[in-house]
Amino acid sequence: MPNDFIEAKELLNHVGPGTPLGTLLRRYWIPAMPSSELPDPWAAPVRVKLLGEPLVAYKDTTGRIALLQEFCAHRRASLFFGRNESEQSPDGQCGLRCPYHGWKYDVTGQCIDMPNEPPTSRFKDHVQLTSYPAVDRGGIIWTYMGPAEQMPGLPELEWSVVPDEQRYISRRLEHVAFTQAVEGGIDSSHASFLHADGQLWSGYGPNNIGATARASSEMNLMTADTAPRFFIEPTEYGLLIGARRNTPDSKYYWRITQFVMPWYSFIPGGGGGGPISGHAWVPIDDNTSWTWSMTYHPDRALTKKERESCEGGHGIHVRLLPGTELPAQNAGNDYEVDRLMQKHMLSLSGIDGVGAQDQAMQESMGAQFDPGQEQLGSSDSAIIAFRRRLIAETRALAAGTAEDPSSLDPRVHRVRSAAVVLTQSESWIEATSEQRKAVSRHYVEV
Repeated sequence: MPNDFIEAKELLNHVGPGTPLGTLLRRYWIPAMPSSELPDPWAAPVRVKLLGEPLVAYKDTTGRIALLQEFCAHRRASLFFGRNESEQSPDGQCGLRCPYHGWKYDVTGQCIDMPNEPPTSRFKDHVQLTSYPAVDRGGIIWTYMGPAEQMPGLPELEWSVVPDEQRYISRRLEHVAFTQAVEGGIDSSHASFLHADGQLWSGYGPNNIGATARASSEMNLMTADTAPRFFIEPTEYGLLIGARRNTPDSKYYWRITQFVMPWYSFIPGGGGGGPISGHAWVPIDDNTSWTWSMTYHPDRALTKKERESCEGGHGIHVRLLPGTELPAQNAGNDYEVDRLMQKHMLSLSGIDGVGAQDQAMQESMGAQFDPGQEQLGSSDSAIIAFRRRLIAETRALAAGTAEDPSSLDPRVHRVRSAAVVLTQSESWIEATSEQRKAVSRHYVEV
């Protein structure tokens, strides 16, 4: 076990205000909530908790969006119960009014009306709530919680710029620290087991490569060699992760994952003109996260079949309990594990669905990682690289030696994952350079 992980355990497990990692994460734009939760300027406030901070989001009647600290500065009543008022209100200003004593706040968090104080009082001018700016793009309301003068450009992730009909986005609650979930997303090794068809997996494996039929499908290639070798390339935006497997015909099958700081990943595979998928794992607090899952096509609308598959909770998306963002398959029902499926090797996990399988394993590990209890091997190279990247950037920011995220050109986020079979002499980086570029026509060049 690398000693730097044991030393950095506390650093990597805490994201609240004032923590080193929390300070780093606040320097990036954060996917805060689905746009559908604030459909119009008269929408009710919405509770939002991010990085350990209780907030309320609201859209004022001019269309401006903000996330304010949840509690009124007066007696700390929750502004979730506030009234969203327009310029037609008695004080002539739009804002969010606390129903307890009538204090009212604009989107900057400034108190603009204090009707329980004398008309001559200037007290309201000195009352300011914490407020974070917000932008609606790509079906998501994004917020920035760092220093205003160091605000970066919005990340140019391809799924966030295509039209609505070309993407499907879901969000679910996951009871793990975001680092635990990210590590699952960039771990290409587990796909040979957790997501494999049980009967397929039982007939393959590293000792059966020569005896298999000519493997052609992606899953065949992953189960033909269950011990991939990892190659990690640091990038401006995060990590480029290549997992190399041997194929039955003496070539290499490469699964190339993109990790984009601080919590995004793009899933290798797909191809053949199909949709592209990815995740974002956003910390609610130290022990829980929002798992965002995105399926999109850069050039066309999703087909009815593709969209119905997403809506039905298939693939990386999961079934939700009606009216909630809570997975129907959860720890309370053991993720609906089917032991007969396991027994008859229809599934190694007995759990239906890629997303549910991932969540079951990640939550079963405990909310936070404990490096003293782990035994990492060569197949964990991506996880090791991810942790060291977070440690290095967190410590550099605390020491004042980090390159500011605001200086990062948002166009570096225009990347895709890849999955490809190459000859042993081909460079995986050079051979996939064009395939890994996001070239959506919906990018706006300045």
